[in-house]
Amino acid sequence: MSPRDRLLALVVVVCWGVNFPMTALALDHFPPIFLVALRFALLAVPTLLFVPRPAIPWSRLLMVGLGLGILQFGFLYLGMAAGMPSGLASLVLQASAPATVVIAAIWLRERITRRQAIGIGVAVLALAVIAAHRSQVAALLPVVLTLCAAVGWGLGNVAVRRAAAPDPLRLTLWMSVVPPVPMLALSLVVEGPERIGDSLAGAFTVAALPSVIGLLYVVLVATVLGYGLWTRLLAAYPSSTVAPFSMLVPVVGVAASWVAFDEVPDLVEVCAGVVVVAGVLFASRPPLGGRAASAAAGSGAVTSGSEHHVSPRRDATLGT
Repeated sequence: MSPRDRLLALVVVVCWGVNFPMTALALDHFPPIFLVALRFALLAVPTLLFVPRPAIPWSRLLMVGLGLGILQFGFLYLGMAAGMPSGLASLVLQASAPATVVIAAIWLRERITRRQAIGIGVAVLALAVIAAHRSQVAALLPVVLTLCAAVGWGLGNVAVRRAAAPDPLRLTLWMSVVPPVPMLALSLVVEGPERIGDSLAGAFTVAALPSVIGLLYVVLVATVLGYGLWTRLLAAYPSSTVAPFSMLVPVVGVAASWVAFDEVPDLVEVCAGVVVVAGVLFASRPPLGGRAASAAAGSGAVTSGSEHHVSPRRDATLGT
């Protein structure tokens, strides 16, 4: 990978890591379920007007939107609104990688290798440590909701691989068409029209400016810019070269939350989070023979679109 593209990969890491405290800012003003609807509506409108629909069946597009949009962000925003620290959320969401492997084994009948089983086992044990520790020092519900978000992310990742869209960025944009209507309906029932109306009416006040900036960051920087650069890198290099950069996202997420909200990392949670990342990285790294084959396949020509739906760790970046 060229120095310029390494820099672009690090730009993506920063975009996605800072996304967590920016989401927390948005949640200070907007109700969590409504925020999901609003986030995707801001993407869906220009997508419907200007972006051609990917050449995949509607059923597969709906499944991608269910996993990566409704389940992932619905549970994540509920968890953060319930008290999940944004930095810790960036660590716990790494559970999406082992969830992807397990769901793919069940749904797509993919074989789990010994390396993947070991990495998944290590990551799950570390997540159990985080959950047990949180249950002693704070409410457990936010962790459970964030883990549900990770499972939804894993489901969406497998749906993306099954969809096998030739243009991943177009699929990501069109996935945004799925969540707005059902999440708005759910928000009206759960959060109520009065709360939604108040958040919209107050969005144009000075007090709500940080939350509006957070929302725009999530849509424009984390999604459009971040994923746009990521798909460019995936088109130019093997996924085994690009994917490890995503392991730096929780590092930036924890650091950004520390700076923004003075969220001092808990030593137990940070250590367990490092073990989660290590387990994910171990499970996602190909064996030496596979790495050599991947490097040979990635040298020279740009890889085909269908090859972009093989690596679980690479897929796990889709919903950031």
